[in-house]
Amino acid sequence: MCPPWPKGKKLVHLDLKGAPPRAEYLHKLIELFSRLGVDGLLVEYEDVFPYEGELELLQATAQPAYSREEVLSMQEFAKSKGMEVIPLVQTFGHMEFVLKHRPMWGLRELAHCVGTLNPHREEGVRLVMEMLRQVVELHPGLNTLHIGADEVYMLGEGEESKLWLATPGRTVEQLFLSHVTKVAKAIKEAWPHMTIVMWDDMMRGMSQDTLKASGLVGLVQPMLWDYTPNLDVDRTVSLLEKYCSAGMSELWAASSFKGSTSVYTCVPSTQRHVENHLQWLKVAASLSAGINLKGIAITGWQRYDHLSVLCELMPVALPSLAACLQTLLQGQFNAEGQSKVTEQLGISSVEVEVMERRSAVDSLFPGRRLAELIVELNALLNSEDIRFFENSMLVRGWLSPYQRQRKMVTPLITMQIHSQASAYVATLQQKAEAVREEMVRLYPDSTAQEWIEEHVSPVMAPLQRITEDIIACVKEMVP
Repeated sequence: MCPPWPKGKKLVHLDLKGAPPRAEYLHKLIELFSRLGVDGLLVEYEDVFPYEGELELLQATAQPAYSREEVLSMQEFAKSKGMEVIPLVQTFGHMEFVLKHRPMWGLRELAHCVGTLNPHREEGVRLVMEMLRQVVELHPGLNTLHIGADEVYMLGEGEESKLWLATPGRTVEQLFLSHVTKVAKAIKEAWPHMTIVMWDDMMRGMSQDTLKASGLVGLVQPMLWDYTPNLDVDRTVSLLEKYCSAGMSELWAASSFKGSTSVYTCVPSTQRHVENHLQWLKVAASLSAGINLKGIAITGWQRYDHLSVLCELMPVALPSLAACLQTLLQGQFNAEGQSKVTEQLGISSVEVEVMERRSAVDSLFPGRRLAELIVELNALLNSEDIRFFENSMLVRGWLSPYQRQRKMVTPLITMQIHSQASAYVATLQQKAEAVREEMVRLYPDSTAQEWIEEHVSPVMAPLQRITEDIIACVKEMVP
């Protein structure tokens, strides 16, 4: 057992770049977060922020952006629950939602790398500062801003970067640091009181001397992220100590409660995410007194990046979030902690795949019905009978591609196959429709459509093709 998480903020990350909750559901989630012990939100809007003027083209087209009123209302409600709201605006890497637009193509570091901003163009910095200005303006009283800057892929590969790097002594590390320092200084000039947080990964390989010479010291607070259940404690402590020795003693951690298992995971494993938090507790307990750990952001990624598929939706991950928070509060996750979480949410287990209702009070677990329906449908989609139907003995023996092409089949057996495939299709359609009906109550219609097309359609399509091919074949064989 470790000591509980030291003093500092416990932020929940709201990744809105996929499946942005409807405003009413967002408020219910914030209410739950408050009950679970959360004292801040790290909000990554991306294309659902109501950008205006020259930036209006950044707004999502698949679903409407939040209105200005909804953004303000969310903040007011969060503040009424004692939560600070910290916006996260990407300013270097992961700018896919900006650089995908044709008028912005010229600001890419490399034509085929949609996420990385060219650090040599003044208009790039102007673009970033205008994005930040609009976000700050719509967050009255804002004190802290997260500027992203993780995973700046292909940096140094653009023509202008190659020219810059041709000068002896210049490195890609310096190129990264110069852009981030430029942005951070511009922020401090515009809003002198602003605390700036950034992801740490691009600095992990840098020496103390490089960091000290960058001009970043005193400007930013690095947030070190690691979402793995087997997080390397010694290596993580060493990294945090390095940042501290370089003069950056105010540091953050970032863990995960969903969206970090695989790019297409549908239902999370609570145990996996609890283990990640247990490792972070060991890190926190091992740090020297000189490090001021400002808090931890419990991330819940909705996509790995703007152009990837949806990860787990929030409802199926709430047991994981509650368990992770309980782990931080207790310094462990024992039977008492599990009992506390199941009581908080009105369920029988912290693992969403096997949970059952223990309470009829829906407000204990906002989105519980959708979670139940997703788990049920996901189990069906991954059942061996459906997943490997095309490889079953009957299909491989009496409805092979060769037989379908020549329409030479045994009607008696193929109609048996047809009956089974049709039953699976009907069941999938029924359950998918139930998921869709519940999902559109909490999320935009586009989210439901995307979820079903990603998870259900690829499984249903081969079954439907089998039924169609059988009908076509039997017509050739039966008078």
